[in-house]
Amino acid sequence: MELLKKQPTMKLPSDCFTGDAWADVIHRGEEPSRSRANAVRFAPGARTAWHSHGLGQTLYVVEGIALIQAREGEILEAHPGDVIWTPPGEEHWHGAAPDHFMTHLALWETDDVAWLEHVTDTEYGARRRSTRSA
Repeated sequence: MELLKKQPTMKLPSDCFTGDAWADVIHRGEEPSRSRANAVRFAPGARTAWHSHGLGQTLYVVEGIALIQAREGEILEAHPGDVIWTPPGEEHWHGAAPDHFMTHLALWETDDVAWLEHVTDTEYGARRRSTRSA
């Protein structure tokens, strides 16, 4: 067993995020592991750019209200305790609702992330469906 030293919180870059978002690394697997886990905190309205993960990504909503959308799909309004899986190569974005902070745990394998264009305000403001009504 080993107690790992906590790394400093990172402000996430504006070329991949709109608004203010920060991440704390929870786990970065050493070879041969490829697993990654971050706690990511989004200010109201903050969000990722469109992106995809080569081996998929799992999001676990810890607090607040998350908005998550796959390309050409509807926006899902997720709540604490909800778990969302995006399969390998699926273009998607995720972030906080406009009126709530949001924290999620992001789990993925490898650093194989393809960052794409920013989510427009029109895309972000589109109609959404709550997991509470699913």
